[in-house]
Amino acid sequence: MNINEINIHTVSVSMDKAYETAAMLRNDENFDFLFDIVGMDYGDSLGVIYYLSQSSNPQNILSLKTATDNRDKPELFSVHDLWDSANVYEREIYDFFGIRFINHPDMRRIFLRSDWKGYPFRRDYDADPTINPVPLDNERLEDMETSPSVSMIMGQETEKVHTLFDNNEYIINFGPQHPATHGVLHLRISLDGEIISKIDPNFGYIHRGVEKMCESYTYPQILHLTDRLDYLSGTINRHAFCLCCEKALEIEAPQRAVYIRTIIDELTRIASHLIGWGSMCMDMGAVTAFMYGLRDREKIMDIFEETSGGRLMVNYNVIGGVAGDIHSNFCRKVKEFIPYMRKMLKEHHLLFTGNPIARGRMNGVGYLSKAKAISLGATGPSGRASGWHNDIRKIEPYSAYDKVDFDEIIHDGGMTFDRYVIRLEEIEQSLRIIEQLIDNIPEGACKEKTKAIIRLPEGEFFQRVENARGQFGVYINSRGDKTPYRVKFRSPSLVLVGALKEIATAPRTKVADLIMLGGSLDYVIPCIDR
Repeated sequence: MNINEINIHTVSVSMDKAYETAAMLRNDENFDFLFDIVGMDYGDSLGVIYYLSQSSNPQNILSLKTATDNRDKPELFSVHDLWDSANVYEREIYDFFGIRFINHPDMRRIFLRSDWKGYPFRRDYDADPTINPVPLDNERLEDMETSPSVSMIMGQETEKVHTLFDNNEYIINFGPQHPATHGVLHLRISLDGEIISKIDPNFGYIHRGVEKMCESYTYPQILHLTDRLDYLSGTINRHAFCLCCEKALEIEAPQRAVYIRTIIDELTRIASHLIGWGSMCMDMGAVTAFMYGLRDREKIMDIFEETSGGRLMVNYNVIGGVAGDIHSNFCRKVKEFIPYMRKMLKEHHLLFTGNPIARGRMNGVGYLSKAKAISLGATGPSGRASGWHNDIRKIEPYSAYDKVDFDEIIHDGGMTFDRYVIRLEEIEQSLRIIEQLIDNIPEGACKEKTKAIIRLPEGEFFQRVENARGQFGVYINSRGDKTPYRVKFRSPSLVLVGALKEIATAPRTKVADLIMLGGSLDYVIPCIDR
């Protein structure tokens, strides 16, 4: 099954026409959402694939491809001025493929150290550990604060280097080891008194090279890695990879597995939102709320453990269905959980949502407009809190989502409180979905038979799903082998840190609000550090 058979139109252009075409698509055709940029080493050339969509017509996706034959000095024109999310996507491609983007303001590595030698995703990369020995000292701040760029002026390339912070700026380090960064994230922050004037995020502290590892793993082995990206949405990420492989193999999971997968996904979403809610409340001083979130989440973990043997890493979806049938207690415990969770939701609102101190902290702070959310690619609850309809379960229903009735919760305020409350409201919608499915799980097999060694046919394959933080995407380039040629995961969390820069540097935003703003976006660092 080719990528063009799943409602994705592909356009290939030469490198000198790429920016012009991208600008036309953005400005004239309203492709205002850059879903992802995939870097590629085709062997004889290096290139990128832009996945574009229209916020007004989100079911349509366009794949724009371009490449350069110059492997010694690969360069393409940046599109960061068309889509804000391209800023981090292009830095990621530079980091791993060495493609420099002309007119990009910040051509630094984004995950690897500045002194790293080579570009790991190139096919000619030398992985000899002696070339890049384990460093025994920290990276110099001077290297982290120097931003190189290359511009095209009157047909001539001009290279510039500028510092991110002036000598008279007051800089503090927030993280990487800090409980309120929700993972190992390092923020360099420039302050004017208590007011935030500039933020420079530094990633890569736990980078494990998951996408590179996929190139030497078989498809069933890769499932193990997907759980460990956004570990709070691990089941949903794994589901996405299974769906992508199943489309490529032209097989369908049995209906029993389809229903089970959807129920498990929604339980995962509830568990994730409970952690997100509790963590944000704790960021504002409400430790009790965090404990309540953990208490309720444990009931979901118990259900998972009884059926799959796993709790945080459920390890349940497999290519063709689910690993085994549900436990005999599964339906009963899920049905008991639904009224319990509805009761607890009321308690959570009583505990924190109506608290005047909490409302005072959240109201009127951290504004993110709809247009900026789209340009940044801030999908999921964070984007829907700004009025952006972007729920893949509604846009492109997969699994059993076309068999249930539920609401896509959308707020138009774009403030911190909107991002806070929308997750609690989405828990109720997840309960509605589960309630409609739990008594209607079909009988029959729970897994389609697959070959002992799974080989995807040659081609490109693409799948997106709605995880707890937004649109999660899987791109697979297969050459017909038992291992993929290239795998790219679209992280919804990576662009959310870009949204943090946007909302935290708004006028009069104080450093005391920073932790709360990060909590409202609910990003997960391992999903960024892929």
